[in-house]
Amino acid sequence: MAEKRKEFKKTYYAARLWNVPTSPRKMRLVADMIRGANVQRALDLLQFSPKEAAVRMRKLLLSAIANWQAKNEGLRIEDESLVVQRVFVDSGRMLKRIQPAPQGRAHRIRKRSNHVTMVLGRPEETTVVKVPFNQKVKQEGK
Repeated sequence: MAEKRKEFKKTYYAARLWNVPTSPRKMRLVADMIRGANVQRALDLLQFSPKEAAVRMRKLLLSAIANWQAKNEGLRIEDESLVVQRVFVDSGRMLKRIQPAPQGRAHRIRKRSNHVTMVLGRPEETTVVKVPFNQKVKQEGK
């Protein structure tokens, strides 16, 4: 069991970002943009994206690349065909604030944050299924 875990960790290249002060919805837009893309293409997409979340996502991608290089010394990233295998954004902690409202009322302000996890891999290991937002997935047998 321990040997399998060690072998898996040698081929698992990931990076995590915790408590990013951006709403998860905004970060997921950027994550969807690079999911399944080649690493170099993903870097270019993030560098020229006007979204604020793209800056943090680019730093996370560079961290994942550095983790890959630490495990594969002597190999060049240009020679390998790495892709962004998985990117997922989870909701983080939420700061709750009070905003004064008319007639003595108060509105609750929720300042959201998120956690991002990015996994790099080879294209043959990737099974990314992209479905358009307005299209339903058909199930076989029905």
